[in-house]
Amino acid sequence: MSEYLVEVKDLKQYFPIKVGFKKIPLKAVDGVSFSIKPGETLGLVGESGCGKTTVGRSLLRLYNPTGGEVLYNGEKVDEKSIKHMRKEMQMVFQDPYSSLNPRMTVEDIIGEPLDVHKLYSNRAERREKIMSLMELVGLNAEHATRYAHEFSGGQRQRIGIARALATDPKFIVCDEAVSALDVSIQAQVINMFEELQDKLGVAYLFIAHDLLVVHHISDRIAVMYLGRIVEIADSNELNDNPLHPYTQSLLSAVPYPDPKMAKERKRIVLEGDVPSPLHMPSGCAFRTRCRYATEKCAKECPALTDRGDGHMVACWNK
Repeated sequence: MSEYLVEVKDLKQYFPIKVGFKKIPLKAVDGVSFSIKPGETLGLVGESGCGKTTVGRSLLRLYNPTGGEVLYNGEKVDEKSIKHMRKEMQMVFQDPYSSLNPRMTVEDIIGEPLDVHKLYSNRAERREKIMSLMELVGLNAEHATRYAHEFSGGQRQRIGIARALATDPKFIVCDEAVSALDVSIQAQVINMFEELQDKLGVAYLFIAHDLLVVHHISDRIAVMYLGRIVEIADSNELNDNPLHPYTQSLLSAVPYPDPKMAKERKRIVLEGDVPSPLHMPSGCAFRTRCRYATEKCAKECPALTDRGDGHMVACWNK
């Protein structure tokens, strides 16, 4: 048995894009590696379009990866093995409005994974499991016969979470699971994720672009930029001591509730625009917006290296 529940090694996901008469590979994910221990939460952050969701989907083989490998409990995840692993690896999708079937009742939505994996022996047991799942995520029994459009965003996301928990998974990919919700509802759902983790021992890959949310829920945080991970560290360590210029810039943009502290903090504004993933700059992808960029950055892409206590950074100048 491996020490890690999930290991991702040099994961690549390229999509062929037609430009004129030829096809160019769009490198959505380009050599991503990380690992997650049982019961741990790894936060994955970065700006929109950096490849966070693609990592989550490729990991669960909703997309077939172009390269690299994913191990679950030491076993390689491929087209054959995913069939028996699917039960233990689930996903909570970003949009609670489009991820639920409008023609199905809540009972049928939550019960669908039970039907697919044949996890009950009779109708009474199926209903009992659905009711206990609904109770687990804070829904009432009378909600079972209603349809998705009759619920608020927060309640819909709870239905999605109950569906993900139906097969008793050990690993859940939370793909921006709170970004479509109001701030007050976000707090409730995040607290629920933490309670479920304490109760069920489930591990999360928590994808988001809100650093405050990620810092609150994660044990470790990985920062992505244009398909690559540029920094991984313990949640508090990354917050207190960011080493990569991109991470420093992201953290400087986090709003602080204390006006005095907010005034003292210096905002690091990035120059220029995000390069197109179809025409990536040579060497380090971040160099076109980096204030520390040198000639070496243009020639060679830095690898993730350990700077002590598992604080990994991909930068020549830090």
